[in-house]
Amino acid sequence: MAATVSFSVTSPHGPRTVTLAYTRVGSGEPLLLLHGIGHHRQAWDPVVDLLATERDVIAVDLPGFGESPALPEGLTHDLATMNAALAALCETLELDRPHVAGNSLGGLLALELGREKLVRSVTALSPAGFWSPAERRYAFGLLQAMRQAARSMPLPLVERLSRSAAGRAVLTSSIYARPARRSPEAVVAETLALAGARGFTETLRAGTSVRFTDDVPGLPVTVAWGTRDRILVRRQGVRAKRIIPRARLVRLPGCGHVPMNDDPALVARVLLDGSRRTPSPAAQRAWA
Repeated sequence: MAATVSFSVTSPHGPRTVTLAYTRVGSGEPLLLLHGIGHHRQAWDPVVDLLATERDVIAVDLPGFGESPALPEGLTHDLATMNAALAALCETLELDRPHVAGNSLGGLLALELGREKLVRSVTALSPAGFWSPAERRYAFGLLQAMRQAARSMPLPLVERLSRSAAGRAVLTSSIYARPARRSPEAVVAETLALAGARGFTETLRAGTSVRFTDDVPGLPVTVAWGTRDRILVRRQGVRAKRIIPRARLVRLPGCGHVPMNDDPALVARVLLDGSRRTPSPAAQRAWA
């Protein structure tokens, strides 16, 4: 069951109350997990138990996704607002500069938090923002098509498709390289999450002008990319390394855009190593 937390965020029209849903498990240094656009915090379920052996893990539904309401009137789903909301979340939950890991949109938000020195370390899995204009148009077109498909399918059809490996591939092969590994229940839940994401359109619109162009000095940064990412192609990882030259660039063999499901053990190791001062040799995979 998710908990909820509410806090105030400044808007041009005065303070507004933001409410976010989250789950928290484990012990150790805090690790905040941020999902991608159209997804929900359960995207991290395959790795949460592994992470919780060493970290106090907080998985959050971003505003307008999962069980979190959309932002109230007066706040927009742009990077500045999301940064302010996540900073307020950390303050309210008494997370003193947590480690942060994010996927896709969540990876971009994690890097933004790192740039603002609000976290101890950043691990970004296929982060948004390192695209060329053509790559962004391709990714946004694919995301919009996925959203339209999810909204157009009646629930009985989604449930029927989810019962077979082939059906789960139909529903989720855009984000997973190994969709058969996802449980039928999880596939149904994330299809419904995509269809019902109240913040999807505004978040996508805000991303049309986004590019991450700043270094993130002074803290450990890991950027990891699946070799079978179909949404944000892996050459964007090379751009990320040029922009953040001290970042550790990690290859995730056989993984798609949401790699937590494709190889939970590898992703958990990358996240844990990314929050340590000296990554283990096992995490130092060549980029090839």
